Amino acid sequence: MNLKFKVNYHTIWGQNVLVSGSCKELGNNNPDNALPLNYMDNGDWEASVKIDSMTIKKIEYKYLIKNETDDRVYWEWGAPRRLKLPSKVSGFALKDSWRSHKAPENAFLSQAFAANLFKRKQPKKKKAAVGANLGLQLIAPRIGKNQSFCIVGNCKSMGSWSPDEPLIMSDADFPVWKAEIKVDKRDDNIEYKYGIYDHDEKKLVEWENGENRSVSIDKGYPYTLKTDLNFRYASGGWKGAGVAVPVFALRSKNSCGVGEFLDIKLLIDWAVKTGLKMVQILPINDTVATHTWTDSYPYAAISVFALHPMYLNLRAMGLLADKNEMKRFQKKGKELNALELIDYEAVMNLKSPYYKKLYDQNKEQFLNDKGFLAFFKENKDWLIPYAAFSRLRDKYSTPDFTKWGEYALYDKSKIERLTDPKKKDYDDYAVHYFIQYHLHLQMQEVADYAREKGVILKGDIPIGIYRNSADAWLEPDLYHMDKQAGAPPDAYAISGQNWGFPTYDWEEMARDGYSWWRRRLSKMATYFDAYRIDHILGFFRIWEIPRESVEGLMGRFNPAIPMFKYELEGNGLHFDYDRYCRPYIREYMLDELFGEEKEWVKHTFLNKGEGDFYAVKDTFDTQRKVEDHFLPLLAEAENKDQLSKIKHGLFTLIGNVLLIEDPDSNGQGFHPKIALHFTYSFKELDEQAKAALDKAYIHYYYERQENFWREKAMVKLPAIINATNMLVCGEDLGMVPDCVPGVMGELGLLNLEIQRMPKDSNSEFSHPSNSNYLSVVSPSCHDMSTIRGWWEQDHERTQRFYENILGHTGRAPQFCEPWIAREVIIQHLHAPAMWAIFPIQDLVAMDEKLRLENPFAEQINEPSNPKHYWRFRFHLYMEDLLKAKSFNKMLSELVSLSARNGGI
Repeated sequence: MNLKFKVNYHTIWGQNVLVSGSCKELGNNNPDNALPLNYMDNGDWEASVKIDSMTIKKIEYKYLIKNETDDRVYWEWGAPRRLKLPSKVSGFALKDSWRSHKAPENAFLSQAFAANLFKRKQPKKKKAAVGANLGLQLIAPRIGKNQSFCIVGNCKSMGSWSPDEPLIMSDADFPVWKAEIKVDKRDDNIEYKYGIYDHDEKKLVEWENGENRSVSIDKGYPYTLKTDLNFRYASGGWKGAGVAVPVFALRSKNSCGVGEFLDIKLLIDWAVKTGLKMVQILPINDTVATHTWTDSYPYAAISVFALHPMYLNLRAMGLLADKNEMKRFQKKGKELNALELIDYEAVMNLKSPYYKKLYDQNKEQFLNDKGFLAFFKENKDWLIPYAAFSRLRDKYSTPDFTKWGEYALYDKSKIERLTDPKKKDYDDYAVHYFIQYHLHLQMQEVADYAREKGVILKGDIPIGIYRNSADAWLEPDLYHMDKQAGAPPDAYAISGQNWGFPTYDWEEMARDGYSWWRRRLSKMATYFDAYRIDHILGFFRIWEIPRESVEGLMGRFNPAIPMFKYELEGNGLHFDYDRYCRPYIREYMLDELFGEEKEWVKHTFLNKGEGDFYAVKDTFDTQRKVEDHFLPLLAEAENKDQLSKIKHGLFTLIGNVLLIEDPDSNGQGFHPKIALHFTYSFKELDEQAKAALDKAYIHYYYERQENFWREKAMVKLPAIINATNMLVCGEDLGMVPDCVPGVMGELGLLNLEIQRMPKDSNSEFSHPSNSNYLSVVSPSCHDMSTIRGWWEQDHERTQRFYENILGHTGRAPQFCEPWIAREVIIQHLHAPAMWAIFPIQDLVAMDEKLRLENPFAEQINEPSNPKHYWRFRFHLYMEDLLKAKSFNKMLSELVSLSARNGGI
């Protein structure tokens, strides 16, 4: 069979277009052996090849661009194209359209849309016209449930431009629509347009916008197949709205002191009732490390694969045979469910024994259950190490696996012997299989329910892993265990953030094609159709903090190109290592930081130098040493505030440096310390040194790294986002490099726009109307106060928002009244962004009767507090929210008026 490939793409100098495919003639999917296309004119590239269709019945192929100068390869977007090769046809002329990564419509081909919102219930195949010589394909998932795409054109088989005789296309290969047509070969130029045919109304209800499309029959081939991209909607881009709430924060009358997976079904019901199309939650992985409330932090999972046991609904797992025991559990569950906030430890102390009792009761049946056995086989690569980790954590009373003696280093053969079903203590491991299997069943039930109801479940991918986790124990080479991830300082955390997670060793991860990421995301795609990449900036560069430091202020970006000594000196800086790289401590600083405790601090922590200069003693010369010293003192002291002040004062002294040496530069490279302008050290420099450091600082943080970071992201992100077909959103808040929007745009990633965190450094607020289409707009998120709480924090700032963003005159109300919250919500609903997602607290703020009385009790997390207790619980039962008729009607109308109710 003869195949002719033709695609239109306008290259730049030095680029060539090739086609790579699944047969020898197309290079067996190896881009180095791909078939080169010849440039014709007007951006057209084509080439012909002969394939043995007697042995090859179908092929897959993709187009790519290759640079002549460096052999870099750029693939077109999407999965490989598929072509069946019927033996009765001697040749195909393929006329394709290049699939750009930047096309907004790519989002609709994700499973969130194609397999959920727009999915077809009963695709139908239509018979090809006898003697068909032209095939037209339209890749377009966005269409109503009882509608089909159709074709109207200038030839008889296309209705001769009559809207009463459209050619209905087949959705058998949805989201690809197909029509096979017989046309007169003498028709040199066939013009046509796509339309939407409504089967209920039995007529063509919408023509696509724009000029007529055209196709010519290639006379040298018996069959021409043209593929078009995207229906050109007159109504513009599709838009939807959603709600964000952590699972733990949900409250139902069937839950047990904490939100549970099955409570999400009630949230989905409410979303359907109000026209919302997305439910966004925080991470749901197991975080049980210490069996204390500190495990409430959802971003510190002990496994990125295992789900958190607290989310199980007890009754749905099965009932205890002992009725008195069952009543006791139910009674305590109701008591915990009535609490205003989550009592994490009490919930876990109630649920964990229940799981063990139910396992003991049902283990024989469970261990032979076909469903469990299938689950175990599919997940054993992570499930067995996770169960072993959980058991050893409890045996040694610590999640720190370095203290586990002979099991400190993971050894697969040892763990297989440890978890052998023949061992007497096998139940101590199998109970974790039991819990995880039931978690899977309940979460799968929720995922299926969401897809059935046409609601997208959106998960959350944390940027890091917990240091004392099964992941770090199992594959330590994938992480820099001597480093910590965090974030530079911002308005919400002036000392920066130290998350404590080890950073990724990206070079090691790349060796097997990012297998760990692909496994992680594939597991997630079982339950979710979309996900948020927490801190996507970490894929460009991560804020990396040495293990010996505590505050985020002590970090630096990695990777990053340091400033070299000769560059600093070229800027006019007389380089002095001790002055710029060691803590600069003088007497007056001690007065300001420690007051009356100065003499004790000097005696205990410092050595006297020349004049009024001091140096920190070796036993306290890192923040970690200081932290370890004060930890037991603070636990027992009555004057905790005073001791804490001294501790943080010492942190300030240790951090009073201007340059951080690059450990791989042989003493020649240095990174300007973040926020160095606010240090004591900088303020004492002469004007020339200040100017030189300021110039280096601006160049380092805002100019020097851009291309470097872009290249790093373009290696990692495509490999990761292509691991699944989920819709991907990136949380790109904070100190955003200029290269980030371009990379996210090129990869078709949705960005996040928070009104109080504008990307424009010259603006105090952003306006939702300025968002781009491929974005998510939201008035707040879990890391900040709600609309109501923020409104009361700073009345002068609120006044500016009232005038400049809401457009009002006069004095702003002291409190965020319902009509104000409503205006903010409406602004976001009418934004051009594809998605508007709202914390559930911000939505009920529009109703005086429903909202919580204290707005400051609604905040989920305080980023500046690394020991924050994540215990917020939504005050309304979901059953009662479903019955709030007037509020639900009002919200539904707002969503509908903004055309975000899921209409096509």
